[in-house]
Amino acid sequence: MRHAGRDDDRHDPDRQGRHPPCRAEIPAPGREDGVSERVFVVAAGATSFGPMPDVDGHELARQAVCAALESSGIDPAEIGIACAGHAYQGPCFGQKALMKIGLTGIPIVNVENACASGATAVQTVVNAIRAGQAEIGLALGAEKLTKPGGGFLPIVADDLESSMGRVMPAAFAMIARLHMERYGTTPEQMAGVAVKNRRNALRNPRCHLQKAVSVEEVLDAPMIADPLTRYSCCPVSDGAAAVLIASEVAARRLCDAPVEIAASVLNSGLRTPYGIVDDRSEMSIRAANRAYEVAGLGPEDVDVCEMHDPFTIAELVHYEDLGFCAPGEAGRMIEEGRTEIGGDVAVSPSGGLLAKGHPLGATGVAQIAELFWQLRGEAGEYQVPGARVGLAHTVGGGVTKLESGACAVHILTA
Repeated sequence: MRHAGRDDDRHDPDRQGRHPPCRAEIPAPGREDGVSERVFVVAAGATSFGPMPDVDGHELARQAVCAALESSGIDPAEIGIACAGHAYQGPCFGQKALMKIGLTGIPIVNVENACASGATAVQTVVNAIRAGQAEIGLALGAEKLTKPGGGFLPIVADDLESSMGRVMPAAFAMIARLHMERYGTTPEQMAGVAVKNRRNALRNPRCHLQKAVSVEEVLDAPMIADPLTRYSCCPVSDGAAAVLIASEVAARRLCDAPVEIAASVLNSGLRTPYGIVDDRSEMSIRAANRAYEVAGLGPEDVDVCEMHDPFTIAELVHYEDLGFCAPGEAGRMIEEGRTEIGGDVAVSPSGGLLAKGHPLGATGVAQIAELFWQLRGEAGEYQVPGARVGLAHTVGGGVTKLESGACAVHILTA
């Protein structure tokens, strides 16, 4: 079905001429240097998300990696490179976690990119496979946030905005107020996002929050940052996820139905000549435009999307950023059920960050794992019928001296 907003000029490549090219983007298919230009996900594994007081981050990572290996029968000795995404797990986290399964001696890279750390790990492995550094690579994401003192962003002491209360919920509350003022978006429409994602989560045993809520319950919940209530915000979670990524030759040997990563794009915020940092929407729009271009697809082709939705308003704004609807139409889109499983594009059928949880470093890798299962028809009760194209969208930073953070968009095809 053709989506509203397909002709929105924000997704016109010509409009992007005002920005310099994104240096972190991978080259489009069709390279002539003899290096593998197609990469595939061949296995995925994940822990449940939620409070796990008796399990440390290294053990969570081990469980996710072992789940991916066991589901595929791939020998760990075949892995030629690994990358671990995390935000607050300390130095050499990947080495310590992978030592538990005897995976040593190979290049192990640790990346931190705020909430986009896991997605950055995926892109790092994709680029390594494309460059011929390995035939098989492991992307791992993990986070332990429910330890004492966890669940916050440790920002530098001289940050004025955070000292004045501009923390994440407050920042998104301002985004919500702006969207309400500009487009007439209602609190009920925002609450509809939480209702949808909580309903999806009931079908996914890995989810942190396993309780349905109504629009009224969302609106009546304790206020966090007006107009966002407790149920408008994602929970603080522990968890880990892992995916195995391979070249085309290795993928055909290892997997009967590999899922191709048709586009892997990473960018960061830009400063204009006036010193203004572009916002989350601009990062998402630029990353999505490039990903669609690389994959040779458009927003109307996407069947399932795992979206960065830590707050209800974030999901609505990103409907518009990713081209699923025109600016100002997101409220109507959720109201009409067009992002439900079976709708125009199923958004966050896993439950999303709002219900599945958001263990920062794990999130981006878990999104890829979810799309892998969806495109292979293995998502169980929350399977999107006939899904052939999936999009994963992750944003890191965007507040308190993280304004120029990161946005990653991956497009997967069956």
